[in-house]
Amino acid sequence: MIRTAICDDEANTRAYLSSLIQAQPYPCETIQYASASDCLAGCREFDLLFLDIELDPSGSELDGMALARKIRERDLGTQPAIIFVTGYEQHVFDAFDVNAFQYLLKPVDEEKFVQVFARAAEQIMDSRKNPQMSRTLTLRSANMNKTVPLDSIYYIESNNHKVVLHLKDGEFTYYAKIRDLELELQNQFFRIHKGYLVNLSYVDGYSKTEVTLTNKEKLLLSKYKYQDFVKSYLRFLKKGAGL
Repeated sequence: MIRTAICDDEANTRAYLSSLIQAQPYPCETIQYASASDCLAGCREFDLLFLDIELDPSGSELDGMALARKIRERDLGTQPAIIFVTGYEQHVFDAFDVNAFQYLLKPVDEEKFVQVFARAAEQIMDSRKNPQMSRTLTLRSANMNKTVPLDSIYYIESNNHKVVLHLKDGEFTYYAKIRDLELELQNQFFRIHKGYLVNLSYVDGYSKTEVTLTNKEKLLLSKYKYQDFVKSYLRFLKKGAGL
């Protein structure tokens, strides 16, 4: 069962999206919200959220982007995939800030909806098979909160008093201690060197001196870390295989 939610202040849009969801070849439970406050007050976890960016044009409520940030800041067991529904294409670039899965332009094209929903459903099913991959890392600083899915991180590099996240779509740098991240992410990441914390999901191979990732990057493997790395990596593979 895929738990879906629709948050849109237009009743006809909610009804249309709901009918499209029910027409998909997946068992779905759907709940509708007419405002950001209703969605936040619902206190329900869902797998997939269709969210209108232009919520409440009067300004007394949060808009869709602000609601998405609130959701990403919550300590949820599983963060939902967010699909923005918008009538304005210029808003699309803001979606990357909250790790949106995709966006749909109004009026929503049924064929496009089917394609996007199928991809989202596949991702949801994959994350259930491998719960570690659905986890997120929340980065906090004085004026910024950013949520990064763990499966988007190839490795983390220590750089003085900062860390650099090497992501599928670029890099992100912020102030943190790699030791703290090592403790927080120890079930999926391993510290192969004083400067590198590697996502075990993206290890493609290794020797006694280096680790090769699936993106073809090669990182130094400390001789003092080699044996523990091999044990951790094999344990990770067995866990993923259900052994």
